[in-house]
Amino acid sequence: MTRPKANFLISAEKLSQCPEYNLPEFALIGRSNVGKSSFINALADNKKLAKTSNIPGKTRLINFFNFDDKIIIADLPGYGYAKLSRELQEKWQKNLEEYLLKRESIKYLIQFIDARHEIQKNDLQMREWINAYKLPVITVLTKIDYVPKNKVLQTINNAKKVLGNDVYPFSTKDKKYNQEILDFLYAD
Repeated sequence: MTRPKANFLISAEKLSQCPEYNLPEFALIGRSNVGKSSFINALADNKKLAKTSNIPGKTRLINFFNFDDKIIIADLPGYGYAKLSRELQEKWQKNLEEYLLKRESIKYLIQFIDARHEIQKNDLQMREWINAYKLPVITVLTKIDYVPKNKVLQTINNAKKVLGNDVYPFSTKDKKYNQEILDFLYAD
């Protein structure tokens, strides 16, 4: 597949502000700084498409990206970032919950897990919530290039065992994983 033509569309704070498209939507969820924005940039081969930061909690809105007029990728604020006021955390949680449960165009949730670490408690809690609502989900293991080569398969298999779904390794440095993910996203 050739490099996708991707562009930023709009940001929304809550479901009522989300744009309507007749395209399948993939919602990216994961802890702050797990690599969701870097994932978008790597797939699009454009380092400036989605804003990235070393400071957790920078994504505060749902950011929509169009890929080839075939799919929409929605980058959601990260969970597990504690330096926000309780009031703001509760507002985000309410808005994101409404979006995830009522947005009809969502084809899959893509939960991002940092491959360098054991699966975190808040990742497991998010997965329990997703499973409780029977939402379709896959897992992307980010920063897989930091895992020793002889442990990559073990890391992937462990994530499959713990989370019980398809797991895709991913690295912004090593583009060899991009095609498999793009094939999944673009599948009818």
